[in-house]
Amino acid sequence: MIASDPAAGRPSLASLSEVADGDDRDPIGLLLGQATQRVPELVPIRHGRMARTPFTFYRGAALVMADDLSRTPNSGIEVQLCGDAHLSNFGLYATPERQLTFDVNDFDETYPGPFEWDVKRLAASLVVAALANGVTRKSAKQIARACAQEYRETMTELAGMGTLKAWYSHAIPTEDLAAVGAHLDAGAAKVVRGTIRKARRRDSLQALSKLTVVEDGELRFVDQAPLIVPIENLLGDRSAAFYGELRERFESFRSTMAPHHRTLLDRFRVVRMARKVVGVGSVGTQAWVLLLEGKDAGDPLILQAKEAQRSVLAGYLDGPRYENEGERVVLGQRIIQAVSDVFLGWDGGPGIDGTHRDFYLRQLRDGKGSFEIELLDENALGVYGRVCARVLAYGHGRSGDAVAIAAYLGDTDEFDRAIKRFASRYAKLTEGDHADFVAAIERGQISAIDG
Repeated sequence: MIASDPAAGRPSLASLSEVADGDDRDPIGLLLGQATQRVPELVPIRHGRMARTPFTFYRGAALVMADDLSRTPNSGIEVQLCGDAHLSNFGLYATPERQLTFDVNDFDETYPGPFEWDVKRLAASLVVAALANGVTRKSAKQIARACAQEYRETMTELAGMGTLKAWYSHAIPTEDLAAVGAHLDAGAAKVVRGTIRKARRRDSLQALSKLTVVEDGELRFVDQAPLIVPIENLLGDRSAAFYGELRERFESFRSTMAPHHRTLLDRFRVVRMARKVVGVGSVGTQAWVLLLEGKDAGDPLILQAKEAQRSVLAGYLDGPRYENEGERVVLGQRIIQAVSDVFLGWDGGPGIDGTHRDFYLRQLRDGKGSFEIELLDENALGVYGRVCARVLAYGHGRSGDAVAIAAYLGDTDEFDRAIKRFASRYAKLTEGDHADFVAAIERGQISAIDG
């Protein structure tokens, strides 16, 4: 574990470009070790998704990058890290005031650590995605540099703001994304506008129409095994008893919510549950969708319960330990995001296999929307990367010392150039890791299912 002693001075900005690429790296070993903690029948799906492109591999390899980052110098300036700040972990969602905002939206790996680890994860994802989208390596490096510049300049702005103004800083999509249409070509601008329109329509009613069917006069989750599997199909006759236990456990979940939000939750009751595979990096962890009814079947609330395992960063950074990893996720999310889901909370207890598991809960679809990175061209990726860098800086400013970060970054482009070099080097490392991963699948060392 490498750490910096602030009293002894911080590492140079140029040293942030270093990449750990020694012969002792073992990405495949790390991923196979991680797979032992996941649902066995879902692990091949995770591997199949990771194998598609270097970018999808990168999305699932947060543990690999954490291991790599731990072998390089760090600033020692601590913030609450997202922990997995790649491009696809930013997106749209609705605030309690029913306004769309844009922010980091995945916190499975959140943990306190050096601020630049998130910046490096974001910048490298830009280069990996850009290369996968046909952008030249030279242009991809410039996209990463612009991302770092945006982060640095935003942090400087935050350092100069009053405390409350800095805390409330957030991105409004219609201003920060839709308004950049003048800088995008017609196709990219259309993608941005379409994603925002689609997000506005994504709510529990829309999810209800996609995920449920009516059988014998009752709503049930669709059966699309192994991606969606109703609890009745997993437990059979034991499902009725499990629902009883689940309703009792809701009291524990309820206690982690703000008191006025508990009043809202109390107006719903749990009626159905199903296992639902999500994402790339999360595949194989326990993830569930829960259908709740309010006044009647036409008044739904659909929650997602995701298993929270130990953060991949926790093995490499000195930090707090949590009795419940779901609490770690929720507390990290609440401090990083400008505003969070009213139903956000956590719980822990025996899963359907009897093993204790920690979970966090949130709405499945509440104005949530994500941009299809594969559809973004060079110009769009540049703009999108800057917006992501801006909201990342907002989150770091809320959880850390913006003045200290801004002072370390300075007012030259040295940080920008260092992150550009790191991102380019790490993208090459990722391309090699992806090729080795695919080769391991082909020779039967790793099991994978595409689709």
